Amino acid sequence: MNVWQVVGYKHTGKTALVEKWVAAAVREGWRVGTVKHHGHGGEPARPEGVDSVRHERAGAVATAVEGDGLLQLHLRRPLWRLDDVLALYAPLRLDLVLVEGYKQAPHPKVVLVRSEEDWASLQHLANIRAVIAWEPLSRPLPHPVFSLADEAAYIPWLMNEVRRGT
Repeated sequence: MNVWQVVGYKHTGKTALVEKWVAAAVREGWRVGTVKHHGHGGEPARPEGVDSVRHERAGAVATAVEGDGLLQLHLRRPLWRLDDVLALYAPLRLDLVLVEGYKQAPHPKVVLVRSEEDWASLQHLANIRAVIAWEPLSRPLPHPVFSLADEAAYIPWLMNEVRRGT
């Protein structure tokens, strides 16, 4: 499975980048999956009172809701590692999986940074392939660096990198 990560601190544009990257891949006919790590503590928001939440509150460790071709699956266990989630995606035969977060995972990464300070604390991450910066960085990096405003440059570059299977 071709897995890439988009990492950075809160409010750096990770979700927006994933949306743009998914749209570009879908335009080329690719089947794309995404995984988002909810790293803000606690469970991701889900509306109270819906049947699947009621089933879960009653003790079910797996709940699913299907409607009009959409299947929402919720599985509960003490900890979900990224590899566990990707194993669930394996039978889907996706062309690309974009992961938002899970900074410590080993997959190729695009790092979003607002400042030199962000870069200083994220540069140690494994498998960085590109950096997208909100402002120019004062020193050269060992990775391609793109301006956040230059979507016309970084989206095609990312697509080419995925095609190359890097």
